[in-house]
Amino acid sequence: FVLHWGEMGSRWGINRTVAQIQALLYLSPQPLHAEEISETLSVARSNVSTSLRELQNWGLAKIVHVLGDRRDHFETTKDVWQMFQVILRERKKREVDPTLSLLREAVAEKPADDAAKYTQQKMTALLDFFETTSACYDQLGELSPGTLKQLAGLARKLGG
Repeated sequence: FVLHWGEMGSRWGINRTVAQIQALLYLSPQPLHAEEISETLSVARSNVSTSLRELQNWGLAKIVHVLGDRRDHFETTKDVWQMFQVILRERKKREVDPTLSLLREAVAEKPADDAAKYTQQKMTALLDFFETTSACYDQLGELSPGTLKQLAGLARKLGG
């Protein structure tokens, strides 16, 4: 599963090692230190450190301390719905928000001719789409993981 998650991560635009470490931390019953991660995945220690920083930047890993061990140990959330919300929030911040800004600027420009008017109409439709989906992202992000799970279950029932 850990190897597969890494492959899926790379298809989603996430570094393979980052995704593998996140999967390993998710499946681990206890926090892991970097050396354990490095040995388990047969990945260079420097790559593990870089990947752990990336997971921390995303809010998907945190440092925890284990009594009697001075090394930093790492864990991730064990709640898949909470994990979904973190990923959703970060992807929105990194991908959707910059697109929204660009579209708003483009739509605010006065079109010079008919071709520019047509382009502006298409960009306005895109802006409307991105603003609508962005509002949905924001609403999903505010729900508790339990409520989000219930909503998804309801949508599943409605879909057939």
